[in-house]
Amino acid sequence: MWQYLLKFALTAIVVVAISEVAKRSSFLAALLASLPLTSLLAFVWLYLETGDTQKIAALSQHIFWLVIPSLLLFVLLPMLLRAGGSFWGSLGLSSAATAVAYFSMIWLMDRLSIDI
Repeated sequence: MWQYLLKFALTAIVVVAISEVAKRSSFLAALLASLPLTSLLAFVWLYLETGDTQKIAALSQHIFWLVIPSLLLFVLLPMLLRAGGSFWGSLGLSSAATAVAYFSMIWLMDRLSIDI
């Protein structure tokens, strides 16, 4: 049980740190947010809980492929906001487009016989 609480606490610390740093510097917050901290924590927890390096290798490979469609959010959201879109509408539209991109990538991975 303590492991779950530690996982939640670390995740909360990262998210709060990013939002607090963003108040002072969007660049530094972006740098912190762009670090694969979540992935690194997941690798460590998975290794500590299973010791299975093949599961970590598979997770890492899947993350690689799924980072690609996630980039759409970071391109579309600022474009919509700079074009005068509302925050919530822009966030909703860019999130929906990103979800479509995820499903498309998963479909493409399946068609190309990439292990999913």
